[in-house]
Amino acid sequence: MIITTSICANYLPKAMVLAKSVKRTNPDARVIVCLLEREIHPAATAYPFFDEVVLAKDLGFEHFDKFIFKHSIVEAATSVKGQLFIYLLKHYADENQFVYLDPDIEVYDELAELKEALHEHAIVLTPHLCQPEDMMDAVMDNELSALQHGVFNLGFLAISRSEEAERFAAWWASRLSMFCYDDIPRGIFTDQKWIDLAPCYFDVHILKHPGYNVAPWNLSKRKLVFSDSYRVNGEKLRFFHYSGFDSGANEGMIRKYVPDRTNCVYHLRDNYVKQLEEADQSRLGKVQWSYDQFQSGETIKRNSRIVFRDVPELPYRVDNPFAQSNEYFEKYVSPQLVARNVIQQGKKLLKRVLNR
Repeated sequence: MIITTSICANYLPKAMVLAKSVKRTNPDARVIVCLLEREIHPAATAYPFFDEVVLAKDLGFEHFDKFIFKHSIVEAATSVKGQLFIYLLKHYADENQFVYLDPDIEVYDELAELKEALHEHAIVLTPHLCQPEDMMDAVMDNELSALQHGVFNLGFLAISRSEEAERFAAWWASRLSMFCYDDIPRGIFTDQKWIDLAPCYFDVHILKHPGYNVAPWNLSKRKLVFSDSYRVNGEKLRFFHYSGFDSGANEGMIRKYVPDRTNCVYHLRDNYVKQLEEADQSRLGKVQWSYDQFQSGETIKRNSRIVFRDVPELPYRVDNPFAQSNEYFEKYVSPQLVARNVIQQGKKLLKRVLNR
Protein backbone atom coordinates (compact mmCIF):
# COMPACT_ATOMS: atom_id res chain seq x y z
CA MET A 1 0.00 0.00 0.00
CA ILE A 2 1.11 3.52 -0.85
CA ILE A 3 -0.02 6.36 1.40
CA THR A 4 0.57 9.79 -0.07
CA THR A 5 -0.02 13.42 0.84
CA SER A 6 0.41 16.80 -0.82
CA ILE A 7 1.99 19.73 1.06
CA CYS A 8 3.92 22.96 0.92
CA ALA A 9 6.97 23.20 3.17
CA ASN A 10 5.10 24.91 6.02
CA TYR A 11 3.07 21.70 6.44
CA LEU A 12 6.13 19.48 6.83
CA PRO A 13 5.60 18.97 10.60
CA LYS A 14 2.05 17.76 9.98
CA ALA A 15 3.24 15.41 7.23
CA MET A 16 5.91 14.10 9.60
CA VAL A 17 3.31 13.26 12.25
CA LEU A 18 1.17 11.59 9.59
CA ALA A 19 4.07 9.51 8.22
CA LYS A 20 5.22 8.41 11.67
CA SER A 21 1.68 7.31 12.56
CA VAL A 22 1.38 5.37 9.29
CA LYS A 23 4.63 3.50 9.94
CA ARG A 24 3.51 2.73 13.50
CA THR A 25 0.08 1.34 12.56
CA ASN A 26 0.54 0.09 8.98
CA PRO A 27 4.26 -0.80 8.83
CA ASP A 28 4.08 -2.33 5.34
CA ALA A 29 2.85 0.93 3.81
CA ARG A 30 5.17 3.29 1.92
CA VAL A 31 4.77 7.04 2.46
CA ILE A 32 5.20 9.28 -0.59
CA VAL A 33 5.11 13.06 -0.08
CA CYS A 34 4.37 15.48 -2.90
CA LEU A 35 6.02 18.83 -2.16
CA LEU A 36 4.78 21.99 -3.87
CA GLU A 37 8.03 23.92 -3.70
CA ARG A 38 10.75 24.85 -6.17
CA GLU A 39 13.25 22.64 -4.33
CA ILE A 40 13.03 19.87 -1.75
CA HIS A 41 13.36 21.32 1.74
CA PRO A 42 16.29 19.81 3.73
CA ALA A 43 13.94 18.79 6.55
CA ALA A 44 11.98 16.63 4.11
CA THR A 45 15.13 14.94 2.81
CA ALA A 46 16.30 14.08 6.31
CA TYR A 47 13.06 12.66 7.68
CA PRO A 48 13.33 8.85 8.00
CA PHE A 49 9.60 8.04 7.66
CA PHE A 50 9.26 9.54 4.16
CA ASP A 51 9.98 6.86 1.56
CA GLU A 52 10.02 9.39 -1.29
CA VAL A 53 9.60 13.13 -1.62
CA VAL A 54 8.63 14.22 -5.14
CA LEU A 55 8.31 17.81 -6.28
CA ALA A 56 4.94 18.67 -7.82
CA LYS A 57 6.69 20.12 -10.86
CA ASP A 58 8.09 16.61 -11.56
CA LEU A 59 4.72 14.84 -11.62
CA GLY A 60 4.30 15.28 -15.38
CA PHE A 61 2.51 18.61 -15.74
CA GLU A 62 2.83 20.63 -18.94
CA HIS A 63 3.88 24.24 -18.31
CA PHE A 64 3.90 23.78 -14.55
CA ASP A 65 4.73 27.42 -13.73
CA LYS A 66 1.66 28.58 -15.67
CA PHE A 67 -0.45 25.97 -13.90
CA ILE A 68 0.69 26.73 -10.35
CA PHE A 69 0.61 30.51 -10.74
CA LYS A 70 -3.19 30.38 -11.02
CA HIS A 71 -3.59 28.99 -7.51
CA SER A 72 -3.43 30.18 -3.92
CA ILE A 73 -1.40 28.00 -1.57
CA VAL A 74 -4.46 26.00 -0.45
CA GLU A 75 -5.74 25.57 -4.00
CA ALA A 76 -2.27 24.50 -5.13
CA ALA A 77 -1.95 21.71 -2.58
CA THR A 78 -5.24 20.22 -3.74
CA SER A 79 -4.83 20.86 -7.46
CA VAL A 80 -2.10 18.24 -7.95
CA LYS A 81 -3.89 15.23 -6.44
CA GLY A 82 -5.18 13.74 -9.69
CA GLN A 83 -1.77 14.02 -11.36
CA LEU A 84 -0.17 12.59 -8.21
CA PHE A 85 -2.26 9.42 -8.53
CA ILE A 86 -1.25 9.13 -12.20
CA TYR A 87 2.41 9.44 -11.15
CA LEU A 88 2.07 6.79 -8.43
CA LEU A 89 0.30 4.32 -10.71
CA LYS A 90 3.12 4.69 -13.23
CA HIS A 91 6.12 4.69 -10.90
CA TYR A 92 5.02 2.06 -8.36
CA ALA A 93 4.08 -0.85 -10.59
CA ASP A 94 4.48 -3.31 -7.70
CA GLU A 95 1.76 -1.59 -5.65
CA ASN A 96 -1.98 -2.05 -6.10
CA GLN A 97 -3.50 0.16 -3.40
CA PHE A 98 -3.00 3.93 -3.23
CA VAL A 99 -4.35 6.12 -0.45
CA TYR A 100 -4.32 9.90 -0.23
CA LEU A 101 -4.44 11.38 3.28
CA ASP A 102 -4.29 15.06 4.14
CA PRO A 103 -1.18 16.00 6.10
CA ASP A 104 -3.25 17.10 9.12
CA ILE A 105 -4.32 13.51 9.81
CA GLU A 106 -3.01 11.04 12.37
CA VAL A 107 -3.55 7.31 11.86
CA TYR A 108 -4.32 5.34 15.02
CA ASP A 109 -4.82 1.77 13.83
CA GLU A 110 -4.47 -0.59 10.89
CA LEU A 111 -6.65 0.41 7.92
CA ALA A 112 -8.16 -3.08 7.74
CA GLU A 113 -11.60 -2.17 6.37
CA LEU A 114 -10.05 0.05 3.72
CA LYS A 115 -7.73 -2.70 2.48
CA GLU A 116 -10.70 -5.04 2.21
CA ALA A 117 -12.78 -2.44 0.34
CA LEU A 118 -9.96 -1.84 -2.15
CA HIS A 119 -9.96 -5.54 -3.03
CA GLU A 120 -13.53 -5.10 -4.28
CA HIS A 121 -13.72 -1.51 -5.52
CA ALA A 122 -11.72 0.84 -7.72
CA ILE A 123 -12.35 3.99 -5.67
CA VAL A 124 -13.15 4.49 -1.97
CA LEU A 125 -14.49 7.72 -0.47
CA THR A 126 -15.65 8.88 2.95
CA PRO A 127 -18.52 11.37 3.33
CA HIS A 128 -18.25 14.38 5.59
CA LEU A 129 -21.34 13.12 7.43
CA CYS A 130 -22.83 9.65 7.84
CA GLN A 131 -25.90 10.52 9.91
CA PRO A 132 -28.46 13.34 9.69
CA GLU A 133 -27.94 16.15 12.18
CA ASP A 134 -30.61 16.73 14.85
CA MET A 135 -29.94 20.31 15.99
CA MET A 136 -30.49 23.26 13.68
CA ASP A 137 -27.11 24.84 14.42
CA ALA A 138 -25.43 21.54 13.50
CA VAL A 139 -27.47 21.45 10.29
CA MET A 140 -26.19 24.92 9.48
CA ASP A 141 -22.61 24.13 10.52
CA ASN A 142 -22.30 20.76 8.86
CA GLU A 143 -25.04 19.82 6.40
CA LEU A 144 -25.16 23.20 4.67
CA SER A 145 -21.38 23.28 4.64
CA ALA A 146 -21.24 19.85 3.00
CA LEU A 147 -23.64 21.03 0.32
CA GLN A 148 -21.39 24.01 -0.38
CA HIS A 149 -17.97 22.38 -0.09
CA GLY A 150 -18.67 18.83 -1.25
CA VAL A 151 -20.41 15.73 0.07
CA PHE A 152 -17.15 13.79 0.40
CA ASN A 153 -14.18 14.94 2.43
CA LEU A 154 -11.11 14.87 0.21
CA GLY A 155 -8.73 14.63 3.12
CA PHE A 156 -9.05 10.95 2.17
CA LEU A 157 -9.38 9.18 -1.16
CA ALA A 158 -8.19 5.71 -2.14
CA ILE A 159 -7.91 3.76 -5.39
CA SER A 160 -6.95 0.24 -6.36
CA ARG A 161 -4.97 -0.45 -9.52
CA SER A 162 -7.46 -1.01 -12.33
CA GLU A 163 -8.59 0.47 -15.63
CA GLU A 164 -11.44 2.11 -13.73
CA ALA A 165 -9.04 3.81 -11.31
CA GLU A 166 -6.84 4.99 -14.18
CA ARG A 167 -9.90 6.41 -15.91
CA PHE A 168 -10.92 8.18 -12.73
CA ALA A 169 -7.45 9.64 -12.10
CA ALA A 170 -7.25 10.96 -15.67
CA TRP A 171 -10.71 12.56 -15.39
CA TRP A 172 -9.97 14.13 -12.01
CA ALA A 173 -6.55 15.42 -13.08
CA SER A 174 -8.14 16.98 -16.16
CA ARG A 175 -10.79 18.81 -14.14
CA LEU A 176 -8.29 20.01 -11.53
CA SER A 177 -5.96 21.29 -14.23
CA MET A 178 -8.73 23.69 -15.30
CA PHE A 179 -10.95 24.29 -12.27
CA CYS A 180 -9.43 23.76 -8.84
CA TYR A 181 -10.35 27.02 -7.15
CA ASP A 182 -11.96 28.17 -3.92
CA ASP A 183 -14.90 29.70 -5.76
CA ILE A 184 -18.16 28.53 -4.19
CA PRO A 185 -20.29 31.11 -6.08
CA ARG A 186 -19.24 29.35 -9.30
CA GLY A 187 -20.06 25.94 -7.82
CA ILE A 188 -16.53 24.72 -7.12
CA PHE A 189 -14.45 24.30 -3.98
CA THR A 190 -10.87 23.27 -4.77
CA ASP A 191 -10.71 19.55 -5.64
CA GLN A 192 -13.62 18.55 -3.44
CA LYS A 193 -16.81 19.50 -5.29
CA TRP A 194 -15.72 17.59 -8.39
CA ILE A 195 -15.91 14.33 -6.46
CA ASP A 196 -19.66 14.77 -5.95
CA LEU A 197 -19.83 13.56 -9.57
CA ALA A 198 -17.56 10.55 -9.10
CA PRO A 199 -20.27 8.05 -7.99
CA CYS A 200 -22.18 8.94 -11.15
CA TYR A 201 -19.25 8.13 -13.43
CA PHE A 202 -17.19 5.43 -11.68
CA ASP A 203 -17.23 2.37 -9.42
CA VAL A 204 -17.18 4.16 -6.08
CA HIS A 205 -17.51 2.59 -2.65
CA ILE A 206 -18.64 4.93 0.13
CA LEU A 207 -16.93 3.84 3.35
CA LYS A 208 -19.17 4.74 6.29
CA HIS A 209 -17.15 3.12 9.06
CA PRO A 210 -17.30 5.73 11.88
CA GLY A 211 -13.59 5.32 12.67
CA TYR A 212 -12.48 6.74 9.31
CA ASN A 213 -12.10 10.48 8.86
CA VAL A 214 -13.28 11.43 12.32
CA ALA A 215 -13.10 15.22 12.36
CA PRO A 216 -14.43 18.27 14.21
CA TRP A 217 -17.40 18.61 11.85
CA ASN A 218 -18.77 15.12 12.61
CA LEU A 219 -18.15 14.97 16.37
CA SER A 220 -21.81 15.81 16.88
CA LYS A 221 -22.58 12.25 15.76
CA ARG A 222 -19.33 10.37 16.41
CA LYS A 223 -18.67 9.70 20.07
CA LEU A 224 -15.09 8.91 21.06
CA VAL A 225 -14.25 6.79 24.11
CA PHE A 226 -11.17 4.95 25.32
CA SER A 227 -11.36 1.45 26.78
CA ASP A 228 -8.86 -1.08 25.42
CA SER A 229 -8.37 1.27 22.46
CA TYR A 230 -9.86 4.46 21.02
CA ARG A 231 -13.33 3.72 19.72
CA VAL A 232 -15.91 5.72 17.78
CA ASN A 233 -19.54 4.65 18.14
CA GLY A 234 -18.24 1.25 19.20
CA GLU A 235 -15.80 0.82 16.28
CA LYS A 236 -12.03 1.27 16.35
CA LEU A 237 -10.69 4.73 15.56
CA ARG A 238 -8.68 4.41 12.34
CA PHE A 239 -7.71 8.05 11.74
CA PHE A 240 -8.56 11.53 13.02
CA HIS A 241 -8.54 14.54 10.70
CA TYR A 242 -7.32 17.66 12.54
CA SER A 243 -8.75 19.97 9.88
CA GLY A 244 -8.80 23.70 10.59
CA PHE A 245 -6.02 23.36 13.12
CA ASP A 246 -4.07 26.51 12.25
CA SER A 247 -7.14 28.75 11.88
CA GLY A 248 -8.59 27.74 15.24
CA ALA A 249 -11.73 26.29 13.65
CA ASN A 250 -10.69 22.83 14.87
CA GLU A 251 -10.64 23.93 18.50
CA GLY A 252 -13.92 25.82 18.20
CA MET A 253 -15.81 22.86 16.72
CA ILE A 254 -14.38 20.39 19.25
CA ARG A 255 -15.44 22.60 22.17
CA LYS A 256 -18.90 23.04 20.67
CA TYR A 257 -19.64 19.36 20.08
CA VAL A 258 -17.60 17.86 22.93
CA PRO A 259 -18.03 20.26 25.88
CA ASP A 260 -16.78 17.67 28.38
CA ARG A 261 -13.07 18.54 28.67
CA THR A 262 -12.35 15.09 30.18
CA ASN A 263 -13.33 13.40 26.90
CA CYS A 264 -10.47 11.54 25.24
CA VAL A 265 -10.69 13.76 22.13
CA TYR A 266 -8.84 16.42 24.13
CA HIS A 267 -6.10 13.93 24.97
CA LEU A 268 -5.76 13.10 21.29
CA ARG A 269 -5.64 16.79 20.39
CA ASP A 270 -3.05 17.62 23.07
CA ASN A 271 -0.83 14.73 22.00
CA TYR A 272 -1.09 15.90 18.39
CA VAL A 273 0.06 19.38 19.42
CA LYS A 274 3.00 17.86 21.30
CA GLN A 275 4.05 15.83 18.26
CA LEU A 276 3.90 18.94 16.05
CA GLU A 277 6.16 20.77 18.47
CA GLU A 278 8.61 17.87 18.40
CA ALA A 279 8.55 18.08 14.59
CA ASP A 280 9.68 21.74 14.78
CA GLN A 281 6.31 23.31 14.02
CA SER A 282 7.34 26.69 15.47
CA ARG A 283 10.08 27.04 12.84
CA LEU A 284 8.95 24.99 9.84
CA GLY A 285 5.37 26.23 10.10
CA LYS A 286 6.63 29.70 9.14
CA VAL A 287 8.47 28.68 5.96
CA GLN A 288 7.35 30.92 3.10
CA TRP A 289 5.91 29.26 0.02
CA SER A 290 8.46 29.43 -2.78
CA TYR A 291 5.71 30.04 -5.36
CA ASP A 292 4.42 33.04 -3.42
CA GLN A 293 6.76 35.57 -5.06
CA PHE A 294 7.68 36.85 -8.49
CA GLN A 295 11.28 36.34 -9.56
CA SER A 296 11.93 39.94 -8.44
CA GLY A 297 10.99 39.02 -4.86
CA GLU A 298 7.68 40.90 -4.97
CA THR A 299 4.83 39.04 -3.22
CA ILE A 300 2.16 37.90 -5.66
CA LYS A 301 -1.24 39.45 -4.98
CA ARG A 302 -4.36 37.29 -5.10
CA ASN A 303 -5.80 39.42 -7.90
CA SER A 304 -2.77 38.74 -10.11
CA ARG A 305 -3.42 35.01 -9.89
CA ILE A 306 -7.14 35.46 -10.61
CA VAL A 307 -6.43 37.70 -13.58
CA PHE A 308 -4.00 35.18 -15.06
CA ARG A 309 -6.53 32.35 -14.87
CA ASP A 310 -9.61 34.37 -15.90
CA VAL A 311 -8.30 36.48 -18.80
CA PRO A 312 -8.25 33.97 -21.70
CA GLU A 313 -5.36 35.42 -23.71
CA LEU A 314 -2.89 35.82 -20.84
CA PRO A 315 -1.61 32.21 -20.65
CA TYR A 316 -0.78 32.49 -24.36
CA ARG A 317 0.73 35.97 -24.09
CA VAL A 318 2.80 35.35 -20.93
CA ASP A 319 5.42 32.63 -21.17
CA ASN A 320 6.41 32.78 -17.49
CA PRO A 321 4.01 34.63 -15.17
CA PHE A 322 6.57 34.58 -12.34
CA ALA A 323 8.78 36.86 -14.47
CA GLN A 324 6.08 39.58 -14.43
CA SER A 325 4.80 41.83 -11.62
CA ASN A 326 1.56 42.79 -9.90
CA GLU A 327 1.60 46.02 -11.89
CA TYR A 328 1.60 44.02 -15.14
CA PHE A 329 -1.49 42.03 -14.16
CA GLU A 330 -3.33 45.03 -12.69
CA LYS A 331 -3.75 46.35 -16.24
CA TYR A 332 -6.25 43.53 -16.83
CA VAL A 333 -8.26 43.95 -13.62
CA SER A 334 -11.94 44.74 -14.25
CA PRO A 335 -14.39 46.23 -11.71
CA GLN A 336 -16.36 42.97 -11.80
CA LEU A 337 -13.27 40.98 -10.87
CA VAL A 338 -12.45 43.27 -7.96
CA ALA A 339 -16.04 43.10 -6.66
CA ARG A 340 -16.10 39.31 -6.83
CA ASN A 341 -12.80 39.07 -4.98
CA VAL A 342 -13.99 41.42 -2.22
CA ILE A 343 -17.17 39.38 -1.76
CA GLN A 344 -15.21 36.12 -1.53
CA GLN A 345 -12.76 37.53 1.02
CA GLY A 346 -15.67 38.88 3.06
CA LYS A 347 -17.36 35.48 3.14
CA LYS A 348 -14.13 33.80 4.28
CA LEU A 349 -13.68 36.36 7.05
CA LEU A 350 -17.26 35.89 8.23
CA LYS A 351 -16.82 32.10 8.29
CA ARG A 352 -13.66 32.40 10.39
CA VAL A 353 -15.45 34.71 12.85
CA LEU A 354 -18.43 32.35 13.17
CA ASN A 355 -16.14 29.35 13.79
CA ARG A 356 -14.27 30.97 16.66
